[in-house]
Amino acid sequence: MRIALNVNGEPREVVAAWEGESLLFVLRERLGLPGSKNACEQGECGSCTVYLDGVPVCACLVLAAQADGREVLTVEGIAAGDELHPVQRAFVECGAVQCGFCTPGLVVAAHALLEANPDPGDGEIREALAGNVCRCTGYEKILEAVRVASAEMSR
Repeated sequence: MRIALNVNGEPREVVAAWEGESLLFVLRERLGLPGSKNACEQGECGSCTVYLDGVPVCACLVLAAQADGREVLTVEGIAAGDELHPVQRAFVECGAVQCGFCTPGLVVAAHALLEANPDPGDGEIREALAGNVCRCTGYEKILEAVRVASAEMSR
């Protein structure tokens, strides 16, 4: 099966994909974009969150064939070239990365939140990140990172 999609603003094509391959598998293994992580493969942890046509989705639950002809934005594509996006930078500066496994999904979820609501309260941040599981932290540094990114983006 041949799949044509636009990933991070660039047209990409996958040839000889199996019909049952997930978008996550295609991104990581066929297109060499390892940012989105493969953790639960059940859409429960959020580590594989990407945008599909502007909507955050768990890439492990999307068949690659469903992405044919569509726009995908990964955690790698949020950065502007070599310059980190304010959300990515805030996660690093606030020490919200820990082991890093959940970080890509949290960054995408935080990015989506701040695009929709540039000045969220703590309750809104918690709700927006509720689909992302981190096993290393008590989430406080993650919440701080979203607050810092929000402040930087509003300048």
